[in-house]
This record gives sequence, structure tokens and C-alpha cells, in this order.
Amino acid sequence: MSTTDPRDRATASGWHPRRVEFYRHSLTEADIDAAAGVLRSVFLTTGPRAALFEKEFASFLGVQHVVTTSSCTSALFLSLAALGLGPQDEVITTPMTFVATANAILQAGAKVRFVDVEPDTGNIDVDQVAAAINLDTRVVLPVHLYGLMADVEGLADLCHQRSLIMIEDAAHAAEARREGIRPGQRGQAACFSFYATKNLTCGEGGAVATDDPAMADALRRLRSHGLSKEAANRYTEKYQHWDMLELGYKANLSDIQAALLVGQLPRLEAQRQRREELARRYEEAFVELSDVSYPIVPRGADSARHLFTIWVPPARRERTLAELQERGIGIAVNYRAVHLLTYYQRRFGLPRGSFPNAERIGDSTLTLPLYPSMTDDEQQQVIDAVRAVVAGWAPSRNVVAFSGAAG
Repeated sequence: MSTTDPRDRATASGWHPRRVEFYRHSLTEADIDAAAGVLRSVFLTTGPRAALFEKEFASFLGVQHVVTTSSCTSALFLSLAALGLGPQDEVITTPMTFVATANAILQAGAKVRFVDVEPDTGNIDVDQVAAAINLDTRVVLPVHLYGLMADVEGLADLCHQRSLIMIEDAAHAAEARREGIRPGQRGQAACFSFYATKNLTCGEGGAVATDDPAMADALRRLRSHGLSKEAANRYTEKYQHWDMLELGYKANLSDIQAALLVGQLPRLEAQRQRREELARRYEEAFVELSDVSYPIVPRGADSARHLFTIWVPPARRERTLAELQERGIGIAVNYRAVHLLTYYQRRFGLPRGSFPNAERIGDSTLTLPLYPSMTDDEQQQVIDAVRAVVAGWAPSRNVVAFSGAAG
């Protein structure tokens, strides 16, 4: 039997290992047919299919209203814009997130105030939020990282005590629960993403969930230029002149996209259970690797399991990423700490060390393939690749393992 490393064979002969894709969507032929049906109809923009999805997604979440948008970024922005924030108003959020979270705050004209995260989940730390509140604070914006809801009960209580508003970034967490609570049930609003890699997807899209009818009305105006009537009302009812009530934006979701979403809702829980099964298998496979850890899911929480990340020693991360790719594994980094990215460094100059937990996670994290159609054999290929790469790490006194998490 040959003992040649597969990577050496790939270099020498052009052979490459079978690739495990980072992500595959779960759209069915029925979903595609639904979108095609809209294309054969008269009404392509925001109309009856979007309205149907809004109604059914609100029922799924247990909230009164859902307003669809063109992206989660626009959902976050419009939610903040609806509050009328000014340049002196602060929004407390986490640096361990995608840049859209912080960008939306700045685009809404407010100030970003970052606080550190829990070392074992990567979610915003309630105690750090409490310590950061000041006279300028208006909003707390937690991120439900990787599909695990932040401590919304603790945050909601804190916001109530300090007369603050909570807007949730639930881009990863459509199916999540914590102590029986879903996104949107404790805060003023929760914002969702239907981006190409999300558990519930239409390629591009988003939504806001809220129990506040006034906010829902404001969001519908703001997503459509600030007009008093949207296209579906203007062209399907007896004509009445519309008015522009406020300065709005263009951020609506089309019926083509909504048609892709409607049929996915009944499948979400079964697909979440499959991702849970795969995630637990990863955890069991990596728990004994001394220099590898992963975020925990606390008791009482049902994670949406949107992403499965491992944390490796920062000095090993880049080489580990490259070697896993060489072995045919689709891989990503979710995320590097926002405050250390070039734009935020230039604008705010927050030094390394400002948020040590977020920085350590950002320097250590690797995201592995995880999706319902992933086979057991494909997952085993990922597990074997991670174990092989870790086994090849040379001992070094300069390498510090990630601590403070499972593993």
C-alpha cells in the first residue's frame, strides 16, 4: 500500500480529492416551479406571494407582523431608520459579526459602540452591554451568531430597565429558540437574511419581524420610497393618488423571490434537525483534539445550526485553512473581528486588545461544511481531513491553543 500523502499525489499527477462543497441549498423542483409560476404571471414585484410569505413567516415565528426586504442589511438599516436615530445616538453591538451589522448602524446615522462577547459562544456579553450603557445609548443590537440566540431574556430585561430598544440581528437564526423564545418575541424587531447560503434562502432577501403595528407600517413605507401605497395596492385596487409621506428607500422583495421562500417553511424544522445531527457528530469527532474547540450551545437553547465553526490556535489558522482546501474541503472564516478591519481601523482606531474574546475568535475560527443534503460520507471526509491536518501540526512553544470553549 502506498504511503504517499494525497496532497503529494495531487501535485505530482494532477489528481485531486473529491470536493466537499462548503454549501448546497435545499431548494426543490416545487420551489423552482413556484418561482416559474410567478414569472408566467402578471405581477413580478412585491405582491401576493410576498404577502403570503409574510403572513406564514409571522405565524412560524409567533409574531404579529413580518415585512420583507431586499436583504438583511436593508432590514437592519430600515429598522434603525424607523427609530429616527441621530448622530449622537449610540447603538451597542458586537464586533463578532458580519460587517453589515455595524455598517447598518453607521448608514442610519448613529454611532457604533462595540462590546466584547462571551468566550464560549461568541455571542454578545450581557454584562459588557450593561457596563457600556451611557446617556447616548438608544439601541442594543445583539447578533444570534451561527444560529445560537444571544441571551435575549437578559438583554430584554436590561433594555426595559434602562428604557432602551432591542433590535435583533437574526440573520443566522430563523429556526432558533432559547428558553422557548424565538427571534422577534422579546425585542422591538428581529431582522432575517435569505441570502444564498442561509437555511431559508431565495438568493438575496431579508425580513423584519415585529409585534409593533406602527413599526410594521413605517417599514412598509420606508422600503418603498416613503410612499403611502405600494405597487400591489396602486395597481390591483381602484386607483387613488399616492403620496410620499417621508424620505424612503428602495428595499422591497419581489414576488419571484418570495415564491422560492413559501414552500421552504414547512421543511425548516426537519432540515434543522439534520443539521443538528451533523453538528453533534462534528462535536463528538473533535472533542478529543486538544488544540481544537468549538462554540457551545447552552442548555435550554435550540440553535438553528446555520454554521459550524471550529477554533484553532491563531498561529495555525491560515495554514490549516489552506491544507483543508488542498484536501478538497470547502471552508470559510466567519468572522474576523469587525473593529480590526481596515475601514473601521481608519475611522475609529480601536486597538487590538479592545475586545479580546472577539479578537481571539476572529483569529482562530474556521467554518466547516454543514447543510441538510450533506451525506455521512461527505462529513466523514471533512472529519478525516481536519484530524489529518491537526495531526500534522508540529509541536511549538509559540503556539497558544484557544481556550474558554468546548473541546
